[in-house]
Amino acid sequence: MRSEFILVNELIAKTVKTSNCYRIINPIVVAPTVAAVGLAFFSYGFPQAGTCMEISIPQIALVLIFTLHLRGISIFGHHSFRIYAVPLSVTLTWIYASFLTAGGAYNYKGCNPKIPSSNILTDACRKHAYTMKHCRTDVSNALLTSAWLRIPYPLQWGFPIFHFRTCIIMAVVSLVASVDSVGTYHSASLRVNLRPPTPGVVSRGIALEGLCSILAGLWGSGTGSTTLTENIHTIDTTKVASRRVVELGAAFMILFSFMGKVGALLASIPQALAASVLCFIWALIAALGLSTLQSGQCASFRNMTIVGVSLFLGLSIPSYFQQYKPQTSLILPPYLLDFAINGLMSLNMVVTLLVAFILDNTVPGSQQERGVYIWSRPEDIATHPSLLSTYSLPRKIARCFGWAKCLGV
Repeated sequence: MRSEFILVNELIAKTVKTSNCYRIINPIVVAPTVAAVGLAFFSYGFPQAGTCMEISIPQIALVLIFTLHLRGISIFGHHSFRIYAVPLSVTLTWIYASFLTAGGAYNYKGCNPKIPSSNILTDACRKHAYTMKHCRTDVSNALLTSAWLRIPYPLQWGFPIFHFRTCIIMAVVSLVASVDSVGTYHSASLRVNLRPPTPGVVSRGIALEGLCSILAGLWGSGTGSTTLTENIHTIDTTKVASRRVVELGAAFMILFSFMGKVGALLASIPQALAASVLCFIWALIAALGLSTLQSGQCASFRNMTIVGVSLFLGLSIPSYFQQYKPQTSLILPPYLLDFAINGLMSLNMVVTLLVAFILDNTVPGSQQERGVYIWSRPEDIATHPSLLSTYSLPRKIARCFGWAKCLGV
């Protein structure tokens, strides 16, 4: 198995002209773009969760009850239901699904489990195999076959393979992720009652996302690295925004990555249960994206039109382009026009960003109406020791990168 290491473009796209791009990115652009990221998966969420209603409905109901109806209940001084709504609801539903699996609710009912689903002839067995794939907790069989200790290493899936066509798409997608990150950085600073970061700090954070994407590609994860908008909700819920907590959590995640049984245990989560959780997560991302509109004038007809049109076209235009398959056998330039444009215009968040960006920067509007982000200046933060310690690099890392002035505050 060979991995396609195309994520190196993340670093390039995220660092080129970053300090200039953030000046023309504001909440009216960020809000629909982030919302489109969450809404883009509406066709996957409940259609996948609906394959196993007896699991998905309890999961969705539990996470909503914990986050909304029981959010004010305190247990030993902690709002446990609000803070641990997702892991607590997943654990309860997971145990419930395990009992259903062990009790024979998803047995093969006369169908041979050793026959691949592609070779099943009867419709009844094919339908039942599809249900079991989404409902059973023992589909992967990973707990029995996985090793207790496994050390991941770079290039473990083979040497990277570069494809120019996918590099183009990933470069544009990384730009969308950067827009999301800019809004997240600014919102996070407000949540913890700090002055907004400086342009240098913003550039440094986006560049670090690109570097982490390169590392993810080297280790063969197949996914990039970016700022998770939902962390804003996590800060609001837990009231914790400490570096030490993040460092400790990262240390545990690295430790667990060496334990094969931990990953195997997570692999036993039914697909319907995972899709049910994502129904909540993606909906929350869409809501958090729209919440950034509070920085501007929400009732402004200009802003309402830009957000509404960009969000609707961002969901509608990709549906049109997804009807056509690009002719990948063509060569440049028809190849670029066919594959790249079709691929990019099929992505909801890319279309939303393009429409919102063009409209917001061409339609006249005051800074107050647009809610333009205000960033701090390095000299302002230098006069506040607490801010300097928050936004500056750790001492040991700062010594290694002291030559790079752009990495400072």
